[in-house]
Amino acid sequence: MTDRLPRDRKNDYTQEMASQRREFLSDKTGESLELTGQYSIDPAVLPGNIENFIGIVQMPVGIAGPVQVNGEHANGLFYVPLATTEGTLVASYSRGMRVINECGGVMTTVVEQFMQRAPAFLFENARQARDFGQWVNEHFGEIAEVAQSTSSIAKLQHIEQWSVARSRYLRFNYTTGDAAGQNMVSKATLAASEWIKANSPIPCDYLLSGNMDTDKKHSQLNMIHSRGRRVIAEIVLKKDVVRRMLHTDTRMMAKAAVMSNIGARIAGAAYNGPHSANGIASLFIATGQDEANVVESHAGHMSHELLDNDDLYLSVTLPSLIVATYGGGTGLPTQKECLNLLGCYGKGKANKLAEIVAATVLAGDISLACAVIAGHWVSSHDRLGRNRP
Repeated sequence: MTDRLPRDRKNDYTQEMASQRREFLSDKTGESLELTGQYSIDPAVLPGNIENFIGIVQMPVGIAGPVQVNGEHANGLFYVPLATTEGTLVASYSRGMRVINECGGVMTTVVEQFMQRAPAFLFENARQARDFGQWVNEHFGEIAEVAQSTSSIAKLQHIEQWSVARSRYLRFNYTTGDAAGQNMVSKATLAASEWIKANSPIPCDYLLSGNMDTDKKHSQLNMIHSRGRRVIAEIVLKKDVVRRMLHTDTRMMAKAAVMSNIGARIAGAAYNGPHSANGIASLFIATGQDEANVVESHAGHMSHELLDNDDLYLSVTLPSLIVATYGGGTGLPTQKECLNLLGCYGKGKANKLAEIVAATVLAGDISLACAVIAGHWVSSHDRLGRNRP
């Protein structure tokens, strides 16, 4: 068929095949794809990351920071790579980071980490579904053993359960080391579900995902039961630093935070701070994360407390931050370089990256919130951003 893209079943990841596909598309559409075809990486490194490869879409990468992170895993000054096409973004994050540094750095804490797959089991009636749930509890050890036999990394921690009509939804919660782990837990849960189906005294069938894992979707369940890492960044903003560097005051910041909380609640927003998704998306693209996980990762809570001396306690809690430092897109050449800038490539580094992401979100929220209060938001975009003449 003349409309099918050229492919080589033996080796499709070569310069020649990429060129053939660009020529094919040029003939079909009239677009040369000249710039898309200019890249430095070897297509041979791409199996497992993309299909029908034609070239590279180049994103500008800027550096924000450094930012002082006082974490349990990230400790020191970090230069943060942000891939974005939005003018003012890097400058704004850098400003927030300077404020953080002046106030002694941001404290970061990783609380827990889980990745889920949630099969739905179907029975003849609700009573069978209820009794099946008890049987699952009694055989958790055997189920965990089967699930964990598929991976040297995934460890099944617990199974949440819900009955609906004649179905029983099981939400398998794993730790997955330094990998995000979605594919890993799918394989593990498939093996466990097959074992359950074969050994359950109550006949059942199942769907591997009943959609309660809420993969790449925001959900209230993820806000309560972490999907990815639950990480918290917190700081006490000194009132004199806020006045000198941000041209506002902590009392006004506290009042604005109350108004923002109400507005976010009315709107049903997933995050009540200024813009967590901006920093997360830019860092995700730069470091080879699965960009669709921004949907889950950006949700969270900004909290504040005006202290007796008028300093302002400020924190960001990200309940479902999904990051990896090993596997997936993290090993691609430019993404690996950005991870190396942070000292976050390879095994044993995912908690460190999570702390840096949370610190970055806090920096961006501090800067944007004060720009809005001080009236610099629009003027900054006019000067540096997309709105410039």
